[in-house]
Amino acid sequence: MADTEQPEVPSEPQSRHVTYCGVCTLPPEYCEYGGTVKKCQDWLQKAYPAMYEQIWSPEALEAATASLSVEAQKRAAKDAQKKAAQAEKAEQKQADKMANSVITIKRVERNKRKFVTAVSGLEAFGLDLKKVAKEFGKKFATGSSVTKVPSGGEEIVVQGDVSDEIEEFLLEKYKDIPEDNIELVDDKKKKASS
Repeated sequence: MADTEQPEVPSEPQSRHVTYCGVCTLPPEYCEYGGTVKKCQDWLQKAYPAMYEQIWSPEALEAATASLSVEAQKRAAKDAQKKAAQAEKAEQKQADKMANSVITIKRVERNKRKFVTAVSGLEAFGLDLKKVAKEFGKKFATGSSVTKVPSGGEEIVVQGDVSDEIEEFLLEKYKDIPEDNIELVDDKKKKASS
């Protein structure tokens, strides 16, 4: 009984390195279940060409569908076409939304010579308003906060008259915002008539 050998147990657990997609943050094997398959494929082909060939090459796709029946293969091809069409449609919708969105930079007079600058419409471009408000505060050395507006959205309020500087900053920092989509508005208080 003493002569039986037992397999050695490693003293430390062995770790496994997992690669995650730079687009959808899933492992590349599961990117097909996300909504950005084409973008994920492009990223994987640039970042990890060997892994791309292993998952998305025609031979790998053919081997994966070879065990399916003819009907199942037809269904899988039809589903793949449908998913590709849906992804393309969603991409087009997002592009149209960004093209039609307007960022409004409004200079609002508080008291005689005191102003605040309100920026709305940034969320349409996928920006985190709290982070952008913090960047405005640092850049212009003023108070900056995210506030809710009566219409249901949110806007960034920056203390001081920095409307021109905010426009320049947005165009410089966020290249995906077209210059035509930024609108400057001057909002003055109306004086009470006597």
